[in-house]
Amino acid sequence: MPIDMKKMIAEAAWRLLTEKKVRKLTVKDIVEECHITRQSFYYHFEDIPDLLRWVLEQGLERMMEKNRAKGNGEESIRYFFLMAINAMPYVRKTMESNYGEEIERLLRQQIYRLFERAVEENQLYRSCSQSELKLILRYHSSAVIGLLQEWTEEDTRNLDQIAHEVYLLMAGGISPFPQ
Repeated sequence: MPIDMKKMIAEAAWRLLTEKKVRKLTVKDIVEECHITRQSFYYHFEDIPDLLRWVLEQGLERMMEKNRAKGNGEESIRYFFLMAINAMPYVRKTMESNYGEEIERLLRQQIYRLFERAVEENQLYRSCSQSELKLILRYHSSAVIGLLQEWTEEDTRNLDQIAHEVYLLMAGGISPFPQ
């Protein structure tokens, strides 16, 4: 069975950040962890931010595939929150590394892309201009990030209700104006 070198490198970096709690992740640490040469690392990735971007993109693709299988926007949002809640302890550990700011920036980009694809696939906001759509996506992405940053145990207990309300907000089912 051929080895997926990119995946092996990514898993080594993840282990260093989450299990070994490395605060200053370096290429040297990664190549030593997976027993490869620096040249092999640089053959697959330009640098560590490129590796982190690839890891997040792969995670987004897997999540989108699972969401498509659900076929329901509200269930997809619930699944997203569930995945994010389960990933939170690991994300917090990686944020403590020297790449914390880069990881946060990449997470924001990936959440934006997730919403962008969901809007496209579900044909939401078709009457909006590109600039309006961009603002709406930024708004929803930032709102969800804010929710996740302040997530509580009570929120976890109310996950179904929160997913339902976020879905209604995105789909236009909740309006501050009287009907």
